[in-house]
Amino acid sequence: MKRVVVTGLGAVTPVGNDIPTFWENLSNGVSGIGLIHHFDPSGYKAKVAAEVKDFDITRYVDKMAAKRLDLFSQYAISAAQEAMEDSGLACDPERLGVYIGSGIGGLSTMVREEEKLLKSGPHRVSPMTIPMMIANLAAGNVAIRFNAQGPCLPVVTACATGTNAIGEAYRTIAGGWADAILAGGTEASITTLGVAAFTACMALTQNDDPKTACRPFDKRRDGFVMGEGAGVLVLEEYEHAKARGAKIYAEVAGYGHTCDAHHVTAPDPEAKGASRAIRQALGQAGHAAGERVYYNAHGTSTPLNDASETLAVKLAFGEEEAHKIAVSSTKSMTGHMLGAAGAVEAIASILALDNSLLPPTIGYGEPDPECDLDYIPNTARKAEIDLAVSASLGFGGHNACLAFRKAR
Repeated sequence: MKRVVVTGLGAVTPVGNDIPTFWENLSNGVSGIGLIHHFDPSGYKAKVAAEVKDFDITRYVDKMAAKRLDLFSQYAISAAQEAMEDSGLACDPERLGVYIGSGIGGLSTMVREEEKLLKSGPHRVSPMTIPMMIANLAAGNVAIRFNAQGPCLPVVTACATGTNAIGEAYRTIAGGWADAILAGGTEASITTLGVAAFTACMALTQNDDPKTACRPFDKRRDGFVMGEGAGVLVLEEYEHAKARGAKIYAEVAGYGHTCDAHHVTAPDPEAKGASRAIRQALGQAGHAAGERVYYNAHGTSTPLNDASETLAVKLAFGEEEAHKIAVSSTKSMTGHMLGAAGAVEAIASILALDNSLLPPTIGYGEPDPECDLDYIPNTARKAEIDLAVSASLGFGGHNACLAFRKAR
């Protein structure tokens, strides 16, 4: 098995549209949550979201080309461009891949074209509807942009999408099938239909105070806040990166992937699948008791997820060690970015490892007896760590976990 490292990072998020801004705001506990501006939320039970602000895709593509790209593809292209520029990667096109997934795809295009159909008839539907809407086209558009002719796999595993995309890219490079892969996730689902549908399945908070709407692991939590954006990492075979003198942020040390096979939306309350995914990643990473660990939690701020994830951490690490590791949910600042969440949280974990600074869980105030770990409440913490772990738990019971170490 070949070693795999991270040599480039790119992000579009509710707290910043580039890596330096994202990390500065995350480190300072700045929230990207506010009242919805993408549409008028009057009449909706959920009125807050974590929207991307001041995004300008015309930095990278012209206006005519942008009109042929759904917002989820635009986010992916922007994050991928930043990651490639950060990496400085030069690679044989046939050995360069793209693993960028989306949980939902081009929802805004779907909503807009459906409205045209119902109002004006089928002749008004755009010929670009399918290429803009289908979930694989973020990866396809990025592959076209960078002439990536190697493996291209747009993973779709709901909220675990970004983590699975990175994990599967890691396996592909480790197995020798590619030298480098642009990996991550993207999402742009803060739309009328998206908010209404997630509200209907009892997933979103109805708290319209942006300061308290998202409070992972807090006893008063009552649902997640929808976010949007993209995160993309350049994963590269270690010797390939070393030969060109690339900056190496971290090594991908482990990956776990399981399914609860329990329920379409609810996590297994016994956390068996989630804990196995974490143990798989830890085992592959050679985790030893006593190591300094940072765990970036899925931490959605829903009653069921946060309790079951806390149990999963205890089962994976053991009760005693679980209380010694540092845990935080950066969703308290970014909201739940759905298919992009795992990728952005992997980036946060890598930056925590690289900067010896652990981002906080903001909005935390009232402890829950079922959630009794160290959640780094409200303020970032300076700390040297040996291992950064990032987990994602998606609808359908998808569990995925990544482990990162400093490259040696």
